[in-house]
Amino acid sequence: MTEATAPRSNTHIQQTGPTIHYQVAMPSPETHLFEVTLSLGDYPSPILDLKLPVWTPGSYLVREYAKNLQEFTAFRGNEPLPCRKISKNHWQIEKSGVSELTVRYRIFANELSVRTNHLDTTHAYFNGAALFFRIPGWEKQPIRVTIVPPHPEWQITTPLPPVEQEANTFLAGDFDTLVDSPFEIGRHQLYQFEVLGKPHELAIWGQGNFDAQRMIADIQKIIQAEAQMFGGLPYKRYVFLLHLFSQAFGGLEHKNSCSLIYQRFGFRAQDKYDRFLQLVAHEFFHLWNVKRIRPKALEVFDYDQENYTPSLWFCEGTTSYYDLLIPLRAGIYDVKSYLNNLGKEITRYETTPGRKVQPVAESSFDAWIKLYRPDANSGNSQISYYLKGEMVSLLLDLLIRSNHDNQRSLDDVMRKMWHQFGQAEIGYTPEQLQEIIESVAGIDLNDFFKHYINGTDDLPFNQYLEPFGLQLVAEHEEEPYLGVKTNTENGREIIKFVEAGSPAQAAGIDAGDELLAINGIKVTVSSLSDRLKDYQPSDIIQVAVFHQDELRIYSITLAPPRPTRYQVKPVDHPNSTQQQNFAGWLGVTLTTL
Repeated sequence: MTEATAPRSNTHIQQTGPTIHYQVAMPSPETHLFEVTLSLGDYPSPILDLKLPVWTPGSYLVREYAKNLQEFTAFRGNEPLPCRKISKNHWQIEKSGVSELTVRYRIFANELSVRTNHLDTTHAYFNGAALFFRIPGWEKQPIRVTIVPPHPEWQITTPLPPVEQEANTFLAGDFDTLVDSPFEIGRHQLYQFEVLGKPHELAIWGQGNFDAQRMIADIQKIIQAEAQMFGGLPYKRYVFLLHLFSQAFGGLEHKNSCSLIYQRFGFRAQDKYDRFLQLVAHEFFHLWNVKRIRPKALEVFDYDQENYTPSLWFCEGTTSYYDLLIPLRAGIYDVKSYLNNLGKEITRYETTPGRKVQPVAESSFDAWIKLYRPDANSGNSQISYYLKGEMVSLLLDLLIRSNHDNQRSLDDVMRKMWHQFGQAEIGYTPEQLQEIIESVAGIDLNDFFKHYINGTDDLPFNQYLEPFGLQLVAEHEEEPYLGVKTNTENGREIIKFVEAGSPAQAAGIDAGDELLAINGIKVTVSSLSDRLKDYQPSDIIQVAVFHQDELRIYSITLAPPRPTRYQVKPVDHPNSTQQQNFAGWLGVTLTTL
């Protein structure tokens, strides 16, 4: 493992049809403006259509990247060409008999996330969907990209291979590959390492309290654990891009790379470091599940609109199930940490009222209008397909294992999906996904899918945990139940969420109300829990709020305490079968706990 620059490779361009070459310059990074030049040769039609994607694969929300585009112009040499805007993301150029033309535009880039663009005086980062036009009908053409850094010492890291004898120039085999290949440009720290004989790179932008040697050693373990599961690594080279700043968490998967964003001081505390490695395990697992094993609806991307599928629970939720397991299998943390993390996930699920309203298949389908656009009622009406998908994947794994004495598992489902759909990159239907799971489980799963995938029945955790010598134990807080979540904003105590069916909702409390007092005494976010402990269930309290600047006082009857935490613990006196099942699942004995 050494600091290094990206290796050169021999890349030759052989093509028929239009030549497509993008130049990305950033002469004044402080303006946050990328200056993009598209040089197009041998384009056959008199009208050139250019479309900027409205979303990027892996992030299921129409983000309207065209909102950041400005100063669109087209030229033949120095002569302007007629152009017009057809729709929000569609430009059209009249080129007549011109065989070569140039298009210039600027992209404002001041949103630091894994799915957008960011340019400032320290670095440049961009995603292809948010920067480059698609030429309808010519998506399979190879595309060259030349980077013009603002300073000679800025280096370029991308999963795209460099073009031989063309400085700072890289080749994408087609538009999908261009969209799937982010760029990091700047003074980032760059490390190279090998896993299973294949080169890997880690680029880190931003300062933090990370230990690069330790981080890379653990990333290597994750790569090895996942490669062992699938029987090898399906790429020639892989790049991790990591951005560090104050409070952040997220990732975006690509076929040969991933973008990660994490809090800069989140590496010293063990629980925070474990969470980072779970993020790595999640995005790396996606190079199989989603990037290659993907639903039919995502087999061919439509970059102009939503691409609907009810199977994101498997794409993201099953991946979330494995992002907890992989670090355990890799020896990064022990089984106690794993079960503790699992308990936290179950707690998140069981304390989300929306689980009783929205099926996870519907959550998958409605990702475009709901998951990324939370509001004050989201917790009451929605469930994340990440979270519930993780829960049903847990149940499916335990079901398969208990029915087959750990000789089969969800791992076999993943491998079968890989061999049948992933290797050839053939999209699967929801019906085919269920058939594969049933073929591994050896039983009909229509009822399971009816109740837990397409329905909102309570998940019977204990029924599935018991054969493994485990049980789910609910813990209650001391205070009676009111049903609100609050936050301090600009010195005001604001009610952010009111749970459906709670005493607070029944009395008329609304999200957005300013909490003032209980029984005439001022209450704050930090003191609310302690104040409620002074009362008993069925007590009536007077809660004062400002509702749209109007003082209101509500009489609220408190309810019995609700479970606020769930833990996965061993059953009393596990039998030999339970002990064998547990060891077969998690690789250690129950006595470890």
